[in-house]
Amino acid sequence: MQLLNILLQIIPNEEELRFLGIKLINSEDYIELLTRFSLNLAVIIAIVVGLYAKTSKRKDFYFTYVAISIVIFLLCFLLESVKIELGFALGLFAIFGIIRYRTDAIPIKEMTYLFVVIAISVINALANKKISYAELITTNLLVVVGLYILEKILNLRQENSYRVIYEKIENVQAGKEDILLADLKERTGINIKHFQIERIDFLRDVAYIYIFFDINGKKDKEQNEE
Repeated sequence: MQLLNILLQIIPNEEELRFLGIKLINSEDYIELLTRFSLNLAVIIAIVVGLYAKTSKRKDFYFTYVAISIVIFLLCFLLESVKIELGFALGLFAIFGIIRYRTDAIPIKEMTYLFVVIAISVINALANKKISYAELITTNLLVVVGLYILEKILNLRQENSYRVIYEKIENVQAGKEDILLADLKERTGINIKHFQIERIDFLRDVAYIYIFFDINGKKDKEQNEE
């Protein structure tokens, strides 16, 4: 009770609580920050843990998705009323571009989830006061339900690829695609869906081939063999 009385005494005088000209607390904005942050974090966890983690074994992206969501949300929420100049905005895009080109290629599905995580964080942070919480929650639910339909009902599989060096150059001839595919399956032990010949090196008598397969299908096969 004493703590409640103290808070009730402080809140009416929050305009007077300043440090170096900045308010120590703005109760309305502070509550809005906590509410929206909780909503955003709950939705992101539902997507990453409830949907993405169930169909993908790439645990290295769990940390990335949640961390990017938190940073993007706070960045957009706190800078909503700040006028960002063109040079600063271009600088941010340049930084993201440098990071993108200096990292390994991200599979299409992981890139899609990354875009969804960023988009949801921006929506939850920048939704103005004309948008009710009912509309905001419905928007988040529509995204989650849409991803659930794509993952569960349509049962979409995640495709991955390897680059292999193949030395049986005689099997790379036109008309021997079935022989080449069967040999690649036997050697790798992977249920290869299709392949793509990158280039042929006649000096070394080798071919550089990309093989494509379903990650889930590969995992199921490995579990059955065990």
